[in-house]
Amino acid sequence: MQLEAHAPSVPPSQKIPKPCSTEDSALSPLTALTALTALDDAIENLGVAVPCRSYDPEVFFAESPADVEYAKSLCRTCPLIEACLAGAKERREPWGVWGGELFVQGVVVARKRPRGRPRKNPVTA
Repeated sequence: MQLEAHAPSVPPSQKIPKPCSTEDSALSPLTALTALTALDDAIENLGVAVPCRSYDPEVFFAESPADVEYAKSLCRTCPLIEACLAGAKERREPWGVWGGELFVQGVVVARKRPRGRPRKNPVTA
């Protein structure tokens, strides 16, 4: 399934409020569930396919760096990217691509590195 190149804007009546900021404490399970429910309702009311519902969910929890970059590129087409990212930061999502960013242990990381250590010395063939 192909998505359009541009993301439609979300009507003002369907905008998701950003979650309240809690500096040092994680959200309570009830608050996190409420935020996820609000985001889910916004997706349903949008009437447009969003990437996390149109593609295999495994893409957003991939292991390979190339797959992670692919998932991040899919998120860039989503009209709810900002609300998704804000909610994931607030919930401190343990892993996966949320709002176009990669989360590892609840923190946004710039890019996924492949498994194993890099070589100390270049390989001579």
